Amino acid sequence: MNMDELKFDERGLIPAIVVDAITKKVLTLAYMSRESLQISMEKGLTCFYSRSRDTLWLKGETSGNYQHIVSITADCDNDALVVMVEKDGLACHTGTDSCFTHPLWDSPELHEFSYEQLMELIRGRKTEKKEGSYTTYLFEKGLDKILKKVGEESTEVIIAAKAEDKKETVHEIADLAYHVMVLMVEMGISLEDIHRELASRHVIDHKVKQEKMTH
Repeated sequence: MNMDELKFDERGLIPAIVVDAITKKVLTLAYMSRESLQISMEKGLTCFYSRSRDTLWLKGETSGNYQHIVSITADCDNDALVVMVEKDGLACHTGTDSCFTHPLWDSPELHEFSYEQLMELIRGRKTEKKEGSYTTYLFEKGLDKILKKVGEESTEVIIAAKAEDKKETVHEIADLAYHVMVLMVEMGISLEDIHRELASRHVIDHKVKQEKMTH
C-alpha cells in the first residue's frame, strides 16, 4: 500500500503505536502527519507531530534517544499505524522505558509473561540475593555450577525428544531456557544481544536463499 491510502483525521493526523521490535513492549502512542510520516520513512527514524506545540519533532533529536524504524504497518481501516522500532534509549520524556507505566487493572486468572520480565527477575536475584531462591543459589555457586545445569538440561531435552514425548520435551526446553537465561545474566548478555545476532543470521539466510533461487 502507499501513503495515499491512509486515512488521516480532520487535523491531518494519524495515531502511531510505537512498539519495541525486540521486547514487543508498547513504548508510546504518538501522532504523525503526512509530512512527519514521510520524514520517518526517508530517515528511518520516528518523526511525530506534536499536537500541543503544533510542530514536527524528530524523536531523539535533543535527547539522543532515537528510534530506528524496523517497519510501519497500517491497520485494517488504514486509520492507525503500528511502528516497530529499535531504540537507542528511553522512550518516555519522564525517563522511563515506556510511556505506559500506570497499571489500571490485572486479571486475577490470567497473568502476563514476557522473557524480558523473567530476565529482570533473574537479574534481581543476582543483585539483591533472596534467601531460599534457587536462582540466587545458582549465582552464589558461580559459573561452573550454572554451566553444569545448562549441560544437564540440554541432555534432558535430548532424552525427552528422542522418546518423542512432546509434553516432557516442552517441560525440559523450558528448564533449559531458564538456565540459559541465568547464564546470560551471569555473563552480562542481554536479550537484545541474542535478538541482534539472530536477526543478522536471518538476513544472511535470506540472501543465501535468494542466491539459490537465481541459479
